[in-house]
Amino acid sequence: QVQLVESGGGLVQAGDSLRLSCTASGLSFSWSAMNWFRQAPGKEREFVATINWSSETVDYADSVKGRFTISRDNAKNTVYLQMNSLKPEDTAVYYCALGPRIYETAYWGQGTQVTVSS
Repeated sequence: QVQLVESGGGLVQAGDSLRLSCTASGLSFSWSAMNWFRQAPGKEREFVATINWSSETVDYADSVKGRFTISRDNAKNTVYLQMNSLKPEDTAVYYCALGPRIYETAYWGQGTQVTVSS
């Protein structure tokens, strides 16, 4: 079956960096778009970043533009989210999601917690 497994979350201080990873199995990763979403306590899940199958197209939420970078390695079935200059408001559970096109989601990972202290 399709499985997405995130890793790389943790507790950091404001201004620090983290790199999240999401490894997929059970389907053709190379032809799928990949997305990152996040959900903070008491808030709805929100879009963070997306990347198409070839890495030619990427997009970000305004709140993370210039600080976060999405990338992928199709040979490793893995998508990454490099997060720099982290802020307390970035604290959330981060989820990766796979879909047929950018912004679309069909499968979700279980999430990884990112906590940024001030």
